[in-house]
Amino acid sequence: MRNLKVCIAYNGAAYHGFQRQNNAVTIQQTVEEKMSKLLGQNVTINGCSRTDTGVHAKQFFFNSKIDNAIPCEGFIKGMNSLLPDDIAVLSCEDAEEDFHARYCAKGKEYIYIVSNTPQRDVFSQGLVLHYPQRLDEKIMDKASKLFIGEHDFAAFCKAEAKEHLKSTVRTVYDFSVQRKDDSVIFTVSGNGFLHNMVRIMVGTLIYVNEGKRSEADILRSLETGDRETAGKTIPPEGLYLNKVFY
Repeated sequence: MRNLKVCIAYNGAAYHGFQRQNNAVTIQQTVEEKMSKLLGQNVTINGCSRTDTGVHAKQFFFNSKIDNAIPCEGFIKGMNSLLPDDIAVLSCEDAEEDFHARYCAKGKEYIYIVSNTPQRDVFSQGLVLHYPQRLDEKIMDKASKLFIGEHDFAAFCKAEAKEHLKSTVRTVYDFSVQRKDDSVIFTVSGNGFLHNMVRIMVGTLIYVNEGKRSEADILRSLETGDRETAGKTIPPEGLYLNKVFY
């Protein structure tokens, strides 16, 4: 029995997130079906994260226990010939028996891309968030530093998700906001992220830009866990799982 460690990238616009669901098309379902066809056996994969509907990944890892001697090079070529155009296998290697893509991950980096132009770009629909008003990346970058460190991020989590969590404490390693031409890019890394956490943090920084929230409100949210003092949950289309650290 082999334990494969596989890296994929995907455009999540057409999928209801990574995790398999009974009534919707997901990344996990699609990959498992193609792997099962390629290998001639029923396959289950363990993903490194549970990305939401419409969220993308530039680097997403999964592992899978298989009973097949297919070389990794052949696996990559075979999978890429079967997968739809919005999912691609980037790498494959044999891992230790106890490797688990989710539980062995040391941290993750997400990026959120905002197209900051007066008119929307019709060719980037579903891949970035269009925001027509001017964004001041310097103001938001300064405020983003307040998230760095170990905090209780209860105010930055989807309410229903908190009921199933032992703790809402997470550590953010770094957070930055930079402008690149007409795009504003939010980059955040940490040891783990709550449901909608990145989207709420970015939404809060956009509220700071708009004058609807202040740096004091961010600190108050982290101290009290009050969702009302944080910002809005922005749409998923600009969010990418960018890197996974092992």
